[in-house]
Amino acid sequence: MSPSRRTFLFQAMAGAGLLTLTPLPALSAAAISIPNVTGLYTVEVAKAVAPASTQEAARAIREWQGRVAIGGGRYSMGGQVAVRGGLHLDMRGMNHLVSIDAANRVARVQAGMRWRDLQDVLDPVGLAVKTMQSYANFTVGGAVSVNAHGRYVGNGPVGNSVRALQLVLADGSIVQASRDENFDLFRAAIGGYGAVGLITEVELDLAANTRIERSVKEVKLERYPDYFEREVKQAHGCVLHNADLLPPFFDAPVAVSWRESGKPLTEKARLVQRGQTYAMNQNVIFVVTELPGGSLLRSKVLHPLLMSQPAVKWRNHEASLDVAELEPRTRAMSTYALQEYFVPVRHFAAFTRKMAAIIRKHDAEVLNVSVRHSDADTLALLPWAKEEVFSFVVYFKQRSTQAALRTVGAWTRELIDTALSFGGRYYLPYQPHATREQFGKAYPEAVQLRALKARVDPGGKFSNEMWAKYL
Repeated sequence: MSPSRRTFLFQAMAGAGLLTLTPLPALSAAAISIPNVTGLYTVEVAKAVAPASTQEAARAIREWQGRVAIGGGRYSMGGQVAVRGGLHLDMRGMNHLVSIDAANRVARVQAGMRWRDLQDVLDPVGLAVKTMQSYANFTVGGAVSVNAHGRYVGNGPVGNSVRALQLVLADGSIVQASRDENFDLFRAAIGGYGAVGLITEVELDLAANTRIERSVKEVKLERYPDYFEREVKQAHGCVLHNADLLPPFFDAPVAVSWRESGKPLTEKARLVQRGQTYAMNQNVIFVVTELPGGSLLRSKVLHPLLMSQPAVKWRNHEASLDVAELEPRTRAMSTYALQEYFVPVRHFAAFTRKMAAIIRKHDAEVLNVSVRHSDADTLALLPWAKEEVFSFVVYFKQRSTQAALRTVGAWTRELIDTALSFGGRYYLPYQPHATREQFGKAYPEAVQLRALKARVDPGGKFSNEMWAKYL
């Protein structure tokens, strides 16, 4: 069979829904590989389309008869951006500013625009993104789809800063959604991982770009919640905050706060320069993960040295960090990944101790646990914060073998059970190690999502590998 004929047959069968989750061996050569940043969970799709407009995206959805999945920066780590044998919509070409109202601090962008590109527009007019991840490489639509959060104090997830969305539904229709219009679709699209429709435009609240100064303080584990309440949450002018828990014991929070300041800048650049090399960071990652005593070297020498330097900079500079600084020198034999757990504030110390014990028991190569905060999320249909929580972002290294996947799966499920036992939840954009039972316990609101999806997408057109497993 010629390659063109094989490709046509593969796409036709996928469009008709005739391919199972395991591609037929004779046809798999025609598939297109959709990877993610970790190099794990690559998904073979039948076709990939990169629309430049909402109308092009709507036409692609109408014409495709099989499953459709959506991808942006491809930083989700467990098949959330593609579905086997389906159509992959690559949104990175829809990366333009639609409008900006600087006086009222509102911008509307295409969903494939990255935060860093938006910052190029906002900085000259003295504005900043209100809420986003710690790194600027992610697309705006992707951040909304996973209801991301960062280190922002008092803002909660990114969905809280979204005013309106433009969506394409399964039948190709284009609708507007907000708190006042199609609210059911609005709250289901925020943190819905593309389950009910494609986000093509996002309207966002913005913030002022202010000078911020870093302060660092070591806090005892049991005292950290009170410290956060008094010195961060209730304090005036605290913009960003996280606490680092470092190996091997993860029992001494290092609180890092960025507060509004009028002091002279120590960093003159307004934004992080694009395209930098981060060889020093890569060497540090190698040392702390591969050499004996590496974790102690980081916690006792490297981390204190870094944090002891005075820092006053623009908010936009700290918000424009490049995720390349976390990249290892190679992912040929191993990769770096995240997991995240949301635990009620009152259980902070107890969960931290159990988390550390699980990490040590499994000898997991955890480089860092970053603690953030969020108030209850009352907007998203699938909220990861049903009440005020601390989030525990676990950054770890793992080998790329199937045996390593099984090992990571074991301690991940144990951490999920621990979070659930404290009334908490886990975050969905990472490796799908959770069982269906764990997903159901963490997100009982999925019953409502299924009901809404049955109404607006009765054929189940929108899917991905994660939703194929859980939804």
